[in-house]
Amino acid sequence: MKGRFHLQPLLDLAQTRTDEAARQLGELIASERSVEQKLKLLEDYRREYHDRFLQAVRDGIAPDAWRNFSAFINRLDDAIGAQRAIVEQSRAQTAEGQQAWMKQRNRLKAFDTLSQRHQASVARSEARQEQKQTDEHAARRHQHDEE
Repeated sequence: MKGRFHLQPLLDLAQTRTDEAARQLGELIASERSVEQKLKLLEDYRREYHDRFLQAVRDGIAPDAWRNFSAFINRLDDAIGAQRAIVEQSRAQTAEGQQAWMKQRNRLKAFDTLSQRHQASVARSEARQEQKQTDEHAARRHQHDEE
């Protein structure tokens, strides 16, 4: 058996693809965090604005101001709904990215296992060859000593 692992190009390709999948997963996770943060900001702003609206109602508010507050809160609700959809889409993409990374990692592990088995087999073969040479050398030396 030769020392060269015949599937080394596939092992290298699997490593490259695993690295790329990990990089993409990192980007997806960062993107997910970003859109979640935007959603939190919108929700926080809506709560603050709603609190201001309630305070204005307690203090007495004109009908035009009431309509303006209500319309703006409705626009914020629409924006929050849209952002929630973006968050869900981002979460789904992150889950897909995680699955892709796991698939590539498992493929890499399979090739790595084959490589390790190959290396172990080569090492055993080399050890047997070395032992054989040592035995032959000892036999020749023993034979030479007897003469």
